[in-house]
Amino acid sequence: MTIKAKVKIIGLTGTNAAGKGEAADYLVTKGYTYFSLSDIIRDVLREQGEEITRDNLIKTGNALREKSGADILAKKVMQKIKGISLAVIDSIRNPKEIEYLKKQPHFILLAINAPLKTRFLRAQARGRNESAASFQAFAAKEKEEMTHNAKAQQLLNCMALADFTIQNDGTLAEFHKKLEEVL
Repeated sequence: MTIKAKVKIIGLTGTNAAGKGEAADYLVTKGYTYFSLSDIIRDVLREQGEEITRDNLIKTGNALREKSGADILAKKVMQKIKGISLAVIDSIRNPKEIEYLKKQPHFILLAINAPLKTRFLRAQARGRNESAASFQAFAAKEKEEMTHNAKAQQLLNCMALADFTIQNDGTLAEFHKKLEEVL
């Protein structure tokens, strides 16, 4: 990889359905091991017997941050990464998570974004429970993720902290090319 010879951890932040998962999948093909902060929340939801929905992910993630500090998910994922040479971390949604991760050796943050309508169509196509059946509901749900609450999701603030930003508004091949240019 050509990003920086020392980069060992790549974090991904960005808006819903912008292509973070696709970027992670691509990095896995380059030898990175995948981790997701949302997977930590999904595990908590499973333990509590709750449905894994976007609403529940947001609510539970915010509750974890409130209870254990805004960087709790980043701390938990770094415990899982120990001993792994190359890692990609998906679903970074709070600046304190980034602050903690940037203290780790050889970390960079990529922000992925795409137009709102494009992201809505992608979210509909992937068939997950996005808690947003309409475009208006999707846009309203996104506003919930763009707070300035220290212990909640702050996507715009996270994206502003990125080392690189990729606009994913074309084909998959074009997106992969943009990733390669950054790498």
